Amino acid sequence: MANLRDIRNRISSIQNTQQITKAMKMVAAAKLRKAQQRMVETRPYAKKMQSMVGRLVASAGDDIDLLRQPAETDRVLLITVGSDRGLCGGFNNNLFKVVEKRIHEDYAEFHKAGKLDLITIGRKADAYFKKRKYNVIESNVGFFDNLNYEDTSAIMQFASEKFEKGFYDKVVIAFNEFKSVIAQNRLVEAVLPIDPVKLAETEEQTDASAPAEYIFEPDTDTILEELLPVHLNMQLWRAVLESNASEQGARMAAMDNATENAKELERDLKLKYNQARQSAITTEISEIVSGASALEDS
Repeated sequence: MANLRDIRNRISSIQNTQQITKAMKMVAAAKLRKAQQRMVETRPYAKKMQSMVGRLVASAGDDIDLLRQPAETDRVLLITVGSDRGLCGGFNNNLFKVVEKRIHEDYAEFHKAGKLDLITIGRKADAYFKKRKYNVIESNVGFFDNLNYEDTSAIMQFASEKFEKGFYDKVVIAFNEFKSVIAQNRLVEAVLPIDPVKLAETEEQTDASAPAEYIFEPDTDTILEELLPVHLNMQLWRAVLESNASEQGARMAAMDNATENAKELERDLKLKYNQARQSAITTEISEIVSGASALEDS
């Protein structure tokens, strides 16, 4: 009977775990709806901002620091967006592996020479890269507890100022782009130096149906000096919102899988419990019959 008691305890434990995973799935689904709404509302503004900057860059002068095109790359800054919490499947590790692969392929010499700096967003990113001895110059732990544009802008402002001063020659953002509830695209994109050709192509694609000439006041360079920092802030803000939505989708899918696995394990344990119970009953009946036969013989 002790075996039956152990199985009953395991079944009870699995049922409790199943309730927890169901609750976590519901919480993640609610957060996902909010994160998706926030992300979708930001996309049109970011797209229009990129289109406007692309139009202006085509006729910009050479005196704007943020449009500086370094002759060679001497130092790189990598901003990695992870999550603060776990239980979201391979959401973090899959991105971090892509980042490490990119580092080994493109920035191995910089890393070896101590010229690759990292800014991590999220507790998981901070722990992962510090454990592997990367040069993490700034950690943003608990970033998603109070997600706001100002904190994101502060990070990009730091990167932009260092780029303008020539300390960094390249700034890269790594994040999970939201594709669907169960799928994410892992992106590693360079945001600085700004690629005028790429921006011009984006602007042409956006306004291909309605080309027009604009008169800018006071002048193109002055407007760009105001718009470029906002454009860069929006690049990181979009990455953070995409990552937040991806995290909630990954957690919802992970908790759903955990719940289904718990149900399957519960079914298997109930089958074992019934088999053990039937065996115990059969043994007791056999003992009773043997005892009765022994009494009759005596």
